[in-house]
Amino acid sequence: MAERVLFVTSECAPWSKTGGLADVSSSLPYALRELGLDVRVLVPAYSSTPPAPAAPIAVMPPSAGLPGASLAEATLPNGVPALLLQSPSLYARPGGPYQTETGSDWPDNAKRFAQLARAAAWLASEESDTPWRPTVVHANDWQASMAPVYLRHSGSKTAARSVVTIHNLAFQGLFDADVVAAIGLPPEAFASSLEYYGRCSFLKGGLVTADAITTVSPTYAAEIQTEAEGMGMAGILRSRARNLHGIVNGIDTAAWDPSKDSFLARTFDADRLDAKRENTAALRERMGLPASDGPLLGMVSRLAKQKGTDLVLAIAPALESLGAQVVFLGAGDADLEEAIRALVASRPSFAAAHVGFDESLAHQIEAGADLFLMPSRFEPCGMNQMYSQRYGTVPVVRSTGGLVDTVVPYDAATGKGTGFAFRDPTPDALLACITQALEIFKSRDAWRTIQRAGMARDFSWNASARRYADLYSSLHE
Repeated sequence: MAERVLFVTSECAPWSKTGGLADVSSSLPYALRELGLDVRVLVPAYSSTPPAPAAPIAVMPPSAGLPGASLAEATLPNGVPALLLQSPSLYARPGGPYQTETGSDWPDNAKRFAQLARAAAWLASEESDTPWRPTVVHANDWQASMAPVYLRHSGSKTAARSVVTIHNLAFQGLFDADVVAAIGLPPEAFASSLEYYGRCSFLKGGLVTADAITTVSPTYAAEIQTEAEGMGMAGILRSRARNLHGIVNGIDTAAWDPSKDSFLARTFDADRLDAKRENTAALRERMGLPASDGPLLGMVSRLAKQKGTDLVLAIAPALESLGAQVVFLGAGDADLEEAIRALVASRPSFAAAHVGFDESLAHQIEAGADLFLMPSRFEPCGMNQMYSQRYGTVPVVRSTGGLVDTVVPYDAATGKGTGFAFRDPTPDALLACITQALEIFKSRDAWRTIQRAGMARDFSWNASARRYADLYSSLHE
């Protein structure tokens, strides 16, 4: 019998997206279904979500503090079936999944995402009257990680096993302790699972109660068990080390394919790398940069210290003196957004930026840049470094998390590698790494070797999906 997996997520591309979780929530279920698993995605019906094509298939009754909700069937563009959690008072509002239009967290986020977790547990329980009942509940990040808490403490019978995936340990779903009663959980749930230095952590609840924990790269799985990188959760994670698995994310290789990408000025592949230069010229033109034979650097990222945006800004004058240009795409911290705007205004022939997000521009930067910058202070997995290698754009990364697992550092002795890496999160270390890369960039043959090595790598979801399928199966042994 095929495993029935409920993939629980707070966002899913293309319906709702603030980051990489949305892409994973579409691509991984698709890859799992290709392996024969019966996977369905449970996601809130936000204002941005298309209306369900049919009437609800089930109605979940209210519980203490949480309203009732309905579940409607829908289908993602890639064919993956989804269940839309319709709870209008919690989800049907302007703004984003987590924040208001002005960028403040919704004050009722605890209830909004407790409702998502409660719905997952209800679907897996004997109380649910739906014909489809999951054998595994796979919850993602703090917004869904209360699902195994509800499975344990709701009092309903269920045979379902649970998995919690940490996409970013920095976000832990912290609320005041009195929220526990407001979301219909008994006091013992707080004492045994949720209490975190006097407050309530949704993520901790999932880490304590799930049958298995995964995170999005082997290196990150090791890092978060250390006091330096564990963000207060290291002890909990070490206590669950036997149940903690690092599985590298894949990417959607159909959406990110330079030989077929409709966003590009000209498609190309490893045998037609000269055509990549047309994309470089087109990117400069779109962003208002003057033509140049020098290297073009790209960065598509949330603008935050975590991502090392400040490190790039600190070395901007040095990069300009090296004859480089740089293109930024992203939004985030207000001070970094302002600093990038100021850089563009003061050095318009060196720097260009789009503050916000634009899917077409993201593809064009991956195709048109010569180097892609990811100087992250920490990076659970990262996806852009994989897009970059697929597009022959050489990544410059800090040696952390998933960047270690997905980029092969260039070895000057052998001429082998798929990118360039540095360790210390400082402007000087980043500049030294970029300077090394630009020296190799001057040698067309050496650069082509690096590009083709990256383009030859398999970053599809196939291997990762098989590991998840094996993990689900092991939970019933």
